[in-house]
Amino acid sequence: MLDQRLLPAEEVWLTFEKPAEVALAIREMVVRGAPSIGVAAAYGAAFSMRSGAATPPAERFETARRVLAATRPTAVNLFASLDRMAQRFGGVAGEPPDRIEVALVEEADSIADETLESSRRLGRHGAELLAGGTTVLTHCNAGGLATGGYGSALGVIRAAVEGGKAIRVLASETRPFLQGSRLTAWELSREGIPVDVITDGMSGHYLSRGEVAAVVVGADRIASNGDTANKIGTYSIAVLAKENGVPFYVAAPTTTIDLSSLDGASIPIEERSPQEVLSFAGHPIAPAGVGARHPAFDVTPARYIAAIVTDEGICRPPYTESLSAAVRIAQEHRRTPKPAS
Repeated sequence: MLDQRLLPAEEVWLTFEKPAEVALAIREMVVRGAPSIGVAAAYGAAFSMRSGAATPPAERFETARRVLAATRPTAVNLFASLDRMAQRFGGVAGEPPDRIEVALVEEADSIADETLESSRRLGRHGAELLAGGTTVLTHCNAGGLATGGYGSALGVIRAAVEGGKAIRVLASETRPFLQGSRLTAWELSREGIPVDVITDGMSGHYLSRGEVAAVVVGADRIASNGDTANKIGTYSIAVLAKENGVPFYVAAPTTTIDLSSLDGASIPIEERSPQEVLSFAGHPIAPAGVGARHPAFDVTPARYIAAIVTDEGICRPPYTESLSAAVRIAQEHRRTPKPAS
């Protein structure tokens, strides 16, 4: 894994070989972004056969699954990947541990490959929503780092640029981890896509002045009615976009859609350590003894979302129908055997 905590100052690659190591990397945000978390968890589950030789394989796998599932509660891709790994384990549970691991790694490889390909398809669908010569506002990081290599929100922007459209990006800084300024700006600058970083409080200013043509963000979980959980601060931008007549788009693979969540109220919101708000780069930025709150995500109601871009196409209201259809098509595609290369 490329350690996302150290970017953009350092590019450090870390190697993990055990489920507990992968779980810690997810919890501590070495890797983040719903699709990338799903891929990481799949490999963590695949490594479950590498320790505890005296323990039955089923117990080893379930222990790894529980540890990985306990890392972060909001990103639904984490649980979808672990469910899929459990299904694969069920098909090989009677095999020797080394053969089980081969099968599980193959499944994790498939999840990684499908995650990358789905983001490329998503990008192509979403690119048609963006006009050339305009500025797009995005929040947090929904690029290759977060989605296994290409991007959801940034995938839409990348695909538009690859299609010959001139796009400029405003990236809000995204306190307290600064994913926008550290990660989104890093990715876009490497791609040669013009980007300006703004503080989180500046979004309304630029939206009100007509300097933003569209807002495109990612998602960590989308309820069946279209309510969407994304990085804290997204809801505020959505309201401001609506007020100023700017279309607000969500870009996420169908694996991020949770049809079992009827609306945003049923999406669990992760509360992280207050210390992450009270300090910056290890230095305190508030008086001693002061408390803080740190919800990692907020929920944007579907009424603020102009469209949800998925790997199976663009979904529009009523989302209960369009999202369900997109998930059904994706499931059919996964069941269809792939042609031999």
